[in-house]
Amino acid sequence: MSIRLLILGTGGMANNHAEGFAKIPGVELVGGVDTRPENLTVFCEKHSIPKGFASVAEALDWGGFDAVTNVTPDAVHFATTMPVLAAGKHVLCEKPLATSASDARAMAEAAARAGVVNMVNLTYRNVPALQQAARMVAEEAIGTVRHFEASYLQSWLTQPAWGDWQTEAQWLWRLSSAHGSKGVLGDVGIHILDFATFIAGQSAQTIACQLATFDKAPGGRIGEYSLDANDSAVMQVRLAGGALGVVHTTRFATGHLNDLRLRIYGDLGGLEVGFEGAVSRLRACLGDNRLTGAWEDVTCPDVPTVYERFVAAIRGEGPMEPDFARGAVLQSLLDHAEESAAQGGMSLSV
Repeated sequence: MSIRLLILGTGGMANNHAEGFAKIPGVELVGGVDTRPENLTVFCEKHSIPKGFASVAEALDWGGFDAVTNVTPDAVHFATTMPVLAAGKHVLCEKPLATSASDARAMAEAAARAGVVNMVNLTYRNVPALQQAARMVAEEAIGTVRHFEASYLQSWLTQPAWGDWQTEAQWLWRLSSAHGSKGVLGDVGIHILDFATFIAGQSAQTIACQLATFDKAPGGRIGEYSLDANDSAVMQVRLAGGALGVVHTTRFATGHLNDLRLRIYGDLGGLEVGFEGAVSRLRACLGDNRLTGAWEDVTCPDVPTVYERFVAAIRGEGPMEPDFARGAVLQSLLDHAEESAAQGGMSLSV
């Protein structure tokens, strides 16, 4: 089954999507959409995409595609996805699904009505250790989950390994609420909340959150950017099964370019799940090892990329996971975390 793919948005992440889909047999990149004509032309030429459109409406009028990958800025995911769903096209959308739980729920409901494949790109679902840990928890290898701690640590506010955030717009906008940023909570909080609750196999029941924004420039501004978005987030989460855990994330974690970790404990054992230094690792303390506190590495089979999973779902060869419904659940968690922080860290039911 051949699939004709349209790419919405032509920024940096769109290159990853184009390259990922181009590797899959039977997938043809047929069009790109961007309101910036120069960016669109460069992108289409780079990836040998034959058609370019200035709007979603123009692309839909043409209609020569089966599926869409939406790599537009977060704030326009809702506006650009809804007409595509109404046209009956399959959609992979970048995270977060939307910038509010109400919009995310509306997208999930529209996708269900349309009966199309709908998925959200939660990058770390591609980590072998995450998938193997989730299987082990589901198989009750660690018994009943009692406690967990999860972290997503970045250091790009303390070093220029990814670029100079003080001078480059691609980083500065992430620090400014006026430019659409919801800070580290909105940017990567969704990943670590998914990381923890997906492996635990349970939804969150309550959440309490504290956010912090630190002084980073004189007057809290650099040019047009007001640096008011949160830099660090700490959350306390209770799962539906009663387990209690902490989740935290920051951009001030010196020595950690982009590291995720989960430690999860049950009444029969524990797991340590890591994706640190771009290396996936899973360790377990099970069986007789519990008596001595010994940990052993667990072999984790490779997993397909989100691009491969999206195509497989369209072809009826695999499940559509994570779907828009999952994206809406995570957006609700983020909204409740923001509300909790605004109320001084009060614990809220979700």
